[in-house]
Amino acid sequence: MKSFGPRLRRIALAGLVAIAGSAATPALAGKADVELLKSYVGDWKGRGQLVGAEKETVVCKLALTPGNQDKVNYSGRCALAGTTLSVNGSLAFSDVNKRYEAAMTSNVSFTGLAVGKRQGDTVVFDLKERNKDEAGNDLTVTARIVLAADKINVGFHVVFNATGDSLRAEVPFSK
Repeated sequence: MKSFGPRLRRIALAGLVAIAGSAATPALAGKADVELLKSYVGDWKGRGQLVGAEKETVVCKLALTPGNQDKVNYSGRCALAGTTLSVNGSLAFSDVNKRYEAAMTSNVSFTGLAVGKRQGDTVVFDLKERNKDEAGNDLTVTARIVLAADKINVGFHVVFNATGDSLRAEVPFSK
């Protein structure tokens, strides 16, 4: 496996931070669903590992704030080996679609919408999509965010389809 440069690390960081939410619009969301999301409002910090050809430490900050229309907005930043990624978005429950939704935008042209499912007081958001990096290489991105027990856990995996090389990261967040 080859060593990945700053551009590919930015893609991995984008997916990692991005999975924590953005731009879903609820219509009369259920009160319990909205309250569960609002219980995560606050400042979060996380530290984890990005694993590719080598392991590198990832340090992240995530701020969740009350938004409009029962949304929870977020703004996040991760740093890795001199690269910084920022993302913004919101988390919401969509009555129309009967699901939680987390969408995002980032400073490295990565956008996405993750669908969430609730099990008790836990919400799990999953995202899987194909995309291209800045050089036009085809890649598959999968990610999972788990909101559980007053913690946020983010997992992210990128596969470069032409070579099979991959990057993965796990970052647990706490207040």
